Amino acid sequence: MGEWSRPPRPAAYAESALIAAIVRGTYAPGTTLPAERQLAALLGVTRPTLREVLQRLERDGWLAIRQGKPTIVNDYWRDGSVNILSSLVSHGGAMPASLIAQLLEVRSTLAPGYVRAAIERSAPEVVRLLGAASDLPDTPEAYAAHDWALHRGLALASGNPVYALILNSLAAPFQGVLRHHYRAPAARQAAHTFWQALLAAAVAADPDAAEEVTHSAMNRAYVTWRRPDRGATAAPKARFPARMASLVAQVRQGLARVLGRRA
Repeated sequence: MGEWSRPPRPAAYAESALIAAIVRGTYAPGTTLPAERQLAALLGVTRPTLREVLQRLERDGWLAIRQGKPTIVNDYWRDGSVNILSSLVSHGGAMPASLIAQLLEVRSTLAPGYVRAAIERSAPEVVRLLGAASDLPDTPEAYAAHDWALHRGLALASGNPVYALILNSLAAPFQGVLRHHYRAPAARQAAHTFWQALLAAAVAADPDAAEEVTHSAMNRAYVTWRRPDRGATAAPKARFPARMASLVAQVRQGLARVLGRRA
């Protein structure tokens, strides 16, 4: 007999079910949720469990809880936090090309800055981080894992903890994006070209060259996913609303404010 799959915890199940219902439009923005007793019965959970879930969803921007009044469903594209992105990747189904392009655009804004700072602060550490690519299996999963570990390591090596905090907050959506991105052999080859150029800059302790090659590589990846034909051939049909662009724009503006840069 095969291994039994572990059933989801009641709170996790209720959270997933509510997010799915909101994304599908069962509970549309501006409408109210059923009364607590009724909603708990619909979900098959206790009222204390439901309260825990509702508070978590309110924290992320899905809901507005009002004492003694019905809970309102927010316009999550306008009122949500970056945690909305992780939830959409987890609960929203297919990964649209538009989401991939928009998150790669966010990284193209951040990466040149933390790569430059990492070279200035500790070029040998950058060389060490890049060394892990020498015997990488030629699979999307391996490339995605290395890419994420590399960029997180570079952010930490920059000496500015804000870079790492931003990447950590976007970990789930970025890792999902990278697994899609590296399905294409050309993307894996482009990554090797970038890593080799960055290694040369790190060995030379040249922050200007490191910043330039990073900007070029990140921008090429972003432009590739902006092509109209890319979504038709490389990603499943989009299931997220078109207003993803609005949320990502808000993320970019927030990053610019934090980093003192204009998006």
